[in-house]
Amino acid sequence: MPSADRPKRLVGTSLKMYFDLAATTSYVKGVQELDTHAKSNNVDLFVIPDFLAILPSHELLKDTSVILGAQDAFWEDRGAYTGEVSPLSLAQAGVKIVEMGHAERRRIFGETDEQVAKKAAAATHNHMVPLVCIGEKSHGSIASAAVGMAVEECRPQVMSILSAVPDEAEIILAYEPVWAIGAKEPADADHVVNVTKEIMKMTAGRKGLTRILYGGSAGPGTFKRLAEGVDGLFLGRFAHDLNNLKQVITELGEN
Repeated sequence: MPSADRPKRLVGTSLKMYFDLAATTSYVKGVQELDTHAKSNNVDLFVIPDFLAILPSHELLKDTSVILGAQDAFWEDRGAYTGEVSPLSLAQAGVKIVEMGHAERRRIFGETDEQVAKKAAAATHNHMVPLVCIGEKSHGSIASAAVGMAVEECRPQVMSILSAVPDEAEIILAYEPVWAIGAKEPADADHVVNVTKEIMKMTAGRKGLTRILYGGSAGPGTFKRLAEGVDGLFLGRFAHDLNNLKQVITELGEN
């Protein structure tokens, strides 16, 4: 069973752009049906559809404990920002978590730590929780050196968020080594635990709830090996099969 002095377990998935609108609605209905299972295991469950599916997803989830997320948000509530999505509007649409800083957005759109921090501040200003993706791009061949390199690459990513959001605000940090995203196997458990323990030290003393997730080819059995260093998992395509998601919820409840 989870330790009483650790935050409540948390698991969820971002659907990215894998599903069309009909498929997303069908998937969210399936997540809705896992609400009771998550509650019985004392696990917080979230799902992050694309922007077009947020309103219908909110209607499906509004009477459940499932947390609705968005895949991004701009750092201003209003203005001449063509193509961007207002955090104020997302909050009004029922969004509670905003994913930001994913490696794909950093790579494809050139997002910087400064921009991600501004988005995190905007999310907290609108009473939403920033779910910030952090992680190193490359992996050293020597285990001890790899941990140190990862920590130092993650440090500015973390510190920029901590300097931008109020100390009492809730935040979620999703540690996703870029080299492990889409890989056949998750990152080595010792590496993840050693890195996330150092991330915990960076956030120590905050008044607000801080939870750390692992993402990057996570699947069955992943959490048990990482439980010492993380509070849950941020799942990828593995969670497209709802039976897999249910299994992970069970594992989080047991560890």
